[in-house]
Formats: sequence, structure tokens, C-alpha cells
Amino acid sequence: MLFCTKQFLLFFLIIFFVYWALPWRRARVYLLLAASFFFYATWSKWLACVVCFSTALDYLVARGMDASTSPRLRKGLLALSVTANLSLLCYFKYATFFLRSLEDALAAAGLSTSLPVLRVLLPLGISFYTFEAISYTVDVYLRRIRAERSLANFMLFILFFPHLVAGPIVRARDFLPQVRRPKRWNWARLYVGALYVLLGVFKKLAIADRMVLFADPVYANPSAYRAGALWLAVLAYALQVYCDFSGYSDIALGCAHLLGYRLAENFNRPYLSPNIAEFWRRWHISLSSWLRDYLFIPLGGSRGGRWLTCRNLLLVMTVAGLWHGAAWTYVVFGVVQGLMLIVHRLFRDWCETRPRLAQALRTPAGTALRTAFTFTTFCYSLVIFRSLSLHNAWLMMGHMLAGVGGLAARRAGCLRLGGSLALPSWPRNEGLRHAARARAGAEVTPPPVLAAGRVRPVPVRSGGRHRHAPPWRPRPGVPGAPGTFEGPTGSETRPAVGAGAWQFAHRLRPGCTSPQ
Repeated sequence: MLFCTKQFLLFFLIIFFVYWALPWRRARVYLLLAASFFFYATWSKWLACVVCFSTALDYLVARGMDASTSPRLRKGLLALSVTANLSLLCYFKYATFFLRSLEDALAAAGLSTSLPVLRVLLPLGISFYTFEAISYTVDVYLRRIRAERSLANFMLFILFFPHLVAGPIVRARDFLPQVRRPKRWNWARLYVGALYVLLGVFKKLAIADRMVLFADPVYANPSAYRAGALWLAVLAYALQVYCDFSGYSDIALGCAHLLGYRLAENFNRPYLSPNIAEFWRRWHISLSSWLRDYLFIPLGGSRGGRWLTCRNLLLVMTVAGLWHGAAWTYVVFGVVQGLMLIVHRLFRDWCETRPRLAQALRTPAGTALRTAFTFTTFCYSLVIFRSLSLHNAWLMMGHMLAGVGGLAARRAGCLRLGGSLALPSWPRNEGLRHAARARAGAEVTPPPVLAAGRVRPVPVRSGGRHRHAPPWRPRPGVPGAPGTFEGPTGSETRPAVGAGAWQFAHRLRPGCTSPQ
């Protein structure tokens, strides 16, 4: 059941009216829990049971850690919860990817093997609620929050259907107090929720789904398109992925507001970021903040020196890339984002020793330049994220750069083409002789000009009047000699006009034919 469907609209309207008609807070909690389970069961009933089992396990583990004072027992319970959640995530999402990668590696080493292929149905939103469950147990272990006493409240935190499809990743310390708080009808909140839902639907249906028509054909066969079409497809996909993801997040925020809950913003105009670090603080904010708090800082953050910081950034962004999907394109995309963050950090440190450069980059013009550069480089890296394989990504990125690098060559070729068409077709000394005869008052018959494969008369000025000289004709017996003509004074051989230019034009446009 997707958000932008009639089924979800009918489902949500029923839940909305029944929810606000119930006068009891606990009844509303159980209604939302039943609705969330039904929403998940529409995808798969068995997977809904698996999610409920893992949620119950995390609930018991957190209660045990909260009640225990033994550090060893608490660490053991934390390890059990994290291992169980990551095992489910790896089995359902990454098992087939790991097996195929291992089989390819063994084949490259010369070992023929046939590993089993697992056909596993991916649970809905497993990446989101896995990170939510891990953050909850870690916070309980660190004594940041107390373990939730009500199993229904905790299951609603994990299964709350508005954020189950595409986030945002919710923190327990933000959501659980809202479950316990009484809800009252609020027209202002209804207005805000409706605006969020309408904005999300507009992003998804009016922009994202339209950009698919431009991006998908090009990414399916990038070698069939030129550089301009490739860049347009990259920009279209950048709009598609932003409006698709942020549209779903806006619908989730709107539905939560309509039910009396508040979820955190997930996007904050990321394409206006002046650098890649600021971009990742604005793009998928819930994921970026989760990786910062539960992976980057435990690894040491930026406290261990420059090279350890670079290592941590690379590891965190590699995990972020793998989190998005089970394919090498996502892994490489994460590595590229980590390298971009490292380069930005090194460049920032370098600019700190040059105050004039740092001040120039902070001016409005410098900020606009940095924003355009950040947007362009991120869009270029999205080619890896969207491509069907690393080979297609490499091919498409190479064609895009070749098109940019070929602008100067094509500009020079156009100048050569125009110059060759404008220059006279006879040698320089003969042109001077004709000019001298014209100044002496003698009648001058100019050389021919080739047009569309034939010789046409050229108007010349003689005695103050314009007239047409007799046409030049190809010399009989030499049919294929475009530079040989029969004139009033006999046969002469002159080079054809623009032969090299027409060859250049033929390379630019395969359908172009030479006038010869």
C-alpha cells in the first residue's frame, strides 16, 4: 500500500475519523498499533510477524539492561540486540548480494563454484526500523533514556505506519513521550498536516514521476545519447530522487501531524548547500544525524587527528551507501561521498591559512560559485547511484566528460568551417593577380563557388554595374575531379572550396554529405 494511491487515502481517512472519535488515549494507541500492523501485513503477513518478534526481543533486552547494574550483563544484552537486528537486516537485504559477490570473486580467482541463490522477500522499511531499534537499545544502555514499560507504546514507536515506508528515522526519546501525551483536536495542526501532505503529493506525482520519463531511457542505454542528453538526464534524476524521497517524507510528516504526532524534518533545501558537508547535514537529516551519533562519534569522530578523521568519514559514508541498497553501485557511491567529504575538509583547512581566499569564498559571488560546484559534483556522483552497473556508470560518466572537453574542439572546428567557407578557393598569388586586373579596369571573371554540388554564376562588379559571369563547367573526360574546370582561357585546376571543412562537418553530423 503506497502513499499516493486511492487505497491508502481510504485507509487513512477511516483511521483519521475513528482515531479522533475515540475519547480514550489508550484506545487511540491500540487503534494506531492495529492500523500499523494491518498496513505492514498488506505487504506480507509473515514479515509482519517477524518484525513483531524482533520488536518484542528489543523490548525485553531494553527492560533487562534498564533493571541490571552489572556492566558485563548490560554489554551482553546490548550485543544481543545489535547482533539480532543486524542479522535480520543482512539476511533479508544483503545475503544474496554477499553470496553473488563471493561467487564472482571465486570465479575471478579461477575457482568454479555454485553458491545457492536466496530468493528472500525484502521486508518493508527494514533499514529504517532496524536503525530505530539499535538507537533505542544504545540509548538505554548509555542511560540516556529509560526503557519503555508499555509493550504497545514501544511497538507503536517501531511500526508507526506514516514513517515506515521512507522515514524519517525516528528517535525513541522524541517519539515515546508523544505516545504518552494526551492528544487534543487542533485546527492549526490539521492545517499544517494537510499542507505537508499536499506538498508531498505534488513533489511525488507532478515532479518526480515526470522526471522519470527523462531519466530512465538515458540510464537504460547511455551509449545511445550524446553528452547534452546525458547531462539533462542527470539533472532530471537529481530532481526525481529529491522530490521522490522528500515527497514521501513530507507525506509522512503530514499524516503524523493529522494524528497529533510530530516527526522531525528530513530535508532542508540541500541543493542550496555551499559545500558537501553542509549538503549532508541537509540531505536525509535523520540518516546523517544517526550515522554521526551512533557510528562516526563512537569511531573517534574528529578527535584522533586528520588521517583518523578521514578514515572515519570514509567508513561512515561507505556504510551510508550500502544502507541504501545491496549493490556495488551503492557501495562505490558511498566511497565517493566519503572522498568528497575528505577533500572538502582538507580544502577548508588549507583555506584557513589564506584569509583572503577564505574571505573571497564567503562573499555572495563566492557562495554562489561554491553552491553551483557542490550541486554539479553531487549530480555527477548520482550517476553511480542510479546506474544499473558500474560499467554503465563508468561509460556514462566518461561520455559526459568527453562532451564537456570536446566543446573547445568543436568551437575550433566551427571556426575552421566558417573560415574555409569564407576564404577564396584559388591560390593566394592568383587572387592577387585578379585583384590587380580589377584595379586596372579590365574585365575579371572570378573563379566558381561550389554550392550544393554544382557551379553557379557569381555576380561581379565591372564598370559600375553588376552582371553574371559565364558559368564554369567541369572539364569533359574527368568526371570526379571537382577542382578541374573549363574556362574561357582553357582548363585550369583549382582546389575545391571547403573540402576539409565538409570532412569536419561530416564527423560532427553523420548525416551530412559533401558537395563533391
